Amino acid sequence: MRYTGIHTQQVRNNTLSIILLCLFPCLVVALAFLFSWLMVFMSYDRQEGRNIWPEVVSFAQICIPWILGGVLLWFVIAYFVNTAIIGKATGSRPLQRRENMRVYNLVENLCMANGMKMPKINIIEDSSLNAFACGINNRTYTISLSRGIIRKLDNEELEGVIAHELSHIRHRDVRLLIVSIVFVGIFAMIASLSFRILGRISRSSRNKGGLVIFILAVLIVALVGYFFSTLMRFTISRKREYLADAAAAEMTHRPKALAGALRKISNDPDIEAVKCDDIAQLFIEHPRKRTMLFSSLRSLFATHPPIEKRIAVLEQF
Repeated sequence: MRYTGIHTQQVRNNTLSIILLCLFPCLVVALAFLFSWLMVFMSYDRQEGRNIWPEVVSFAQICIPWILGGVLLWFVIAYFVNTAIIGKATGSRPLQRRENMRVYNLVENLCMANGMKMPKINIIEDSSLNAFACGINNRTYTISLSRGIIRKLDNEELEGVIAHELSHIRHRDVRLLIVSIVFVGIFAMIASLSFRILGRISRSSRNKGGLVIFILAVLIVALVGYFFSTLMRFTISRKREYLADAAAAEMTHRPKALAGALRKISNDPDIEAVKCDDIAQLFIEHPRKRTMLFSSLRSLFATHPPIEKRIAVLEQF
């Protein structure tokens, strides 16, 4: 495998992440036009043979401000409550200094050496090996470690894991990932509501053809948006893991220690409390076993790059 310098890798990953994040609002606008086209196409008389695009543009001009306003409102609410939701979803709780001075010393030493403010430290009561960082600002930045990873890694390996999570905070990765999670959640919520409404309409004896057309158009757009936004989110997540590994190696000057930690983590990363990929992508390794029939699909929808590749990159340094 060809060696790639840390700075080069950082520039590449940051550039790609910015491009992908900018594509989210573009996707919302594109889907608004798709929704407008579906609404006009499903409602007009096909025998007329008229050009429907002026009507599509006119309809889009009316609905896009409402769509963008709704997305913005959802985004603001979800953005600020996300940290609390993540804490509950992972079952993490604050780790007191007196409970584990070793962890606090490792975190404090790394923060002082790199000019960072000390984040909060949480613990997940699980014997498996995993860790994640979350938060949107210095007040809420948190590193969460499982009980298993604290017990089963030596000091150098645990330092590498902590440095990896600190680099996510330092490079604002956690904020970036939360933004991507919120955008995907918008499409998932719309698709779910559309399915439910269609189910209720289908059980009704009343003729509601216009409403069915509207809900069906919303559902199609939401599913398309969910598919493409999920691909973008997972691509962002994979790239940021490579960047965090490189930054951790730079922080600790012990890339092989982090490689050793990743080897141990790969044997038992499963955290029982984690049930969805929205939370799973925050961890240093995916905390749930996943199986998929085709390897190409597995790579497209993976929240993390293959851990073997991450280890191989670290061992180049």
